[in-house]
Amino acid sequence: MTEPKVVNITRHIYEEQRKYPLATGGFSGLLSDLMLACKMISREVNKAGLIDILGKTGEVNVQGEEVAKLDTYAHNRIHQAMDHGGHLCVMASEEVADPIPIPKEFSKGRYVLLFDPLDGSSNIDSNVGIGTIFSIHRKVSDAGPDGTMQDLLQTGTRQVCAGYVFYGASTVFVYTTGQGTAAFTLDPSVGEFLLSSPHIQIPRRGRIYSVNEGNAASWDDATKRYIEHIKQFDPETNRPYTLRYVGSLVADIHRTLLYGGIFLYPPDRKSPKGKLRLLYEAAPMAFLVEQAGGFASNGTRRIMEVEPSELHQRTPLIIGSPDDVRDYEAYALGRR
Repeated sequence: MTEPKVVNITRHIYEEQRKYPLATGGFSGLLSDLMLACKMISREVNKAGLIDILGKTGEVNVQGEEVAKLDTYAHNRIHQAMDHGGHLCVMASEEVADPIPIPKEFSKGRYVLLFDPLDGSSNIDSNVGIGTIFSIHRKVSDAGPDGTMQDLLQTGTRQVCAGYVFYGASTVFVYTTGQGTAAFTLDPSVGEFLLSSPHIQIPRRGRIYSVNEGNAASWDDATKRYIEHIKQFDPETNRPYTLRYVGSLVADIHRTLLYGGIFLYPPDRKSPKGKLRLLYEAAPMAFLVEQAGGFASNGTRRIMEVEPSELHQRTPLIIGSPDDVRDYEAYALGRR
């Protein structure tokens, strides 16, 4: 009997790197540093109930949200793992108002990292799945070795890599470099992420919708009509859809990637410009989902093409199976 080939994420990254003759290995080193930080975060998440790491710090972050102790831990782990490797010229975190420079004593690289250290942190104390989201760009400014705001404010189409780590029943690392979307599951016995889904393909249409219906009274008419449409009984079009909503973006997107359907965080009266962050959440998730055959929109426009003007810019996000997202856009654009 032939033993199945075991591929860890480091091997997968280097195999992908061989496709690019001019690759220097810097990008692979960057991802290796990031994976180490995420393994450390996974370890703390898994034992959080046993140590003094649950609960709030008493502080409020730049988003106006209460900071959880694990938020701070995750931010610090990624920051400290990434600031000295020589691969980055600048970083930005969803937890910090301003860009994070690389210290003067360390060499600078040609990549830019934006990250949400712990998405879904409001669910930490209830032991619900949470995650880390990241986006990587190449440096585009030419004002010296340090990164600038120009390097951070790039469209999603210019990402060279995006991914998330889902800390759930198991820890799963999902990433893309523009050659499809792959998933790796952490084997804690050997401390390695092992390839579990080499080519994720989202169905063209699903039967699950994911949205916070507690906000329904604040939605615009187009969103209300779309949700009513997918809740109607019509066996020929596999309706009604089933509602599944965790309230942790990584958990909801991970399920959508695997099973199809649609995730919606539309604008409402409380958040007319949307709630999710374009650079830290929407753009990286859009890259991942599109590389798996899906689509991501702000309701009327492809998320990947939205030009960011602020580091913490917010946006609506409609993402998932391409036929489902296009249906929503038809309502938003007044075509249905």
